[in-house]
Amino acid sequence: MMNIAKEHKVNEQIRVRQIRLIGAEGEQVGIIDTRDAMQMAREASMDLVMVSPQAVPPVCRLLDYGRFRYEQQQNEKENRKRARAQEVKAIKFRVKIDGNDFKTKTGHVRRFLEEGHKVKVTIMFRGRERTHPELGERILVRVAETLADIGAPEGTPSMMGMDMNMIMTPKAAPVPKKERTDDAPAEGAPTTAAAAPAEAAAKADVADAPAAAPSEAASA
Repeated sequence: MMNIAKEHKVNEQIRVRQIRLIGAEGEQVGIIDTRDAMQMAREASMDLVMVSPQAVPPVCRLLDYGRFRYEQQQNEKENRKRARAQEVKAIKFRVKIDGNDFKTKTGHVRRFLEEGHKVKVTIMFRGRERTHPELGERILVRVAETLADIGAPEGTPSMMGMDMNMIMTPKAAPVPKKERTDDAPAEGAPTTAAAAPAEAAAKADVADAPAAAPSEAASA
């Protein structure tokens, strides 16, 4: 659908004498009197909406304005939701972090990953801690190992000023495996390979058996 501004003139609000009309299916109707376009809108139980007021003459379109506004609001809501899902969260750790604090902050990272966010894990160095970057790397490795079931590092850690950063990306949820039913044996079919030789042996016994003697009743 044509992109329409949030604020636009509808129906009787359109005061120009002539417009260029676009039909409900997107077809070009042409330049007609606004009064005639209004009549067409009423007959089709639709609205006449000005979609391009700067054009000469202004461009209007026939559409269900209430439905359009609802769909537009739903699209905006979905776009905001998608933007929030793509947001990068941030959690900061200290080099000298204790066990409880590490557990708490790692729990926050896990929650963000479960919600589908990327997380920037930052190690903040103080003073001479900057001369020992391996301490920060050790914490980041520990974070990655703790959250290996839900996320993975996006590249290697990088230094920026007094901070060391690592981006954790959520892992995609595993696709459940479908149960295979096409390989299952049909009902009543032999279930082992031994069934075929057994059947062949039975047929051979029948073939090798001596012919039946004439009936005694017939000879009598």
